[in-house]
Amino acid sequence: MHRSRTLARVEADLAALRASADRAGVALACLFASSDEYEADLIRERRASGAFRPRRRWQHYLRLGALTGAFALAFLLA
Repeated sequence: MHRSRTLARVEADLAALRASADRAGVALACLFASSDEYEADLIRERRASGAFRPRRRWQHYLRLGALTGAFALAFLLA
């Protein structure tokens, strides 16, 4: 009698495990139909966050020039 209860418990545990695995599979389902759709959405999100802004080298050169001018002025006044 004790052995049949154990077998029933094991079967119940296996059924619960299968149900849990099915729910986990549904939870991990991908929202995109293809990898191209995923990549397009990823690029769209990155553009919205400003990841693909054009580089503005002129600002770097302007800061460098201003710093050089400040040092030159400080040297001439000292």
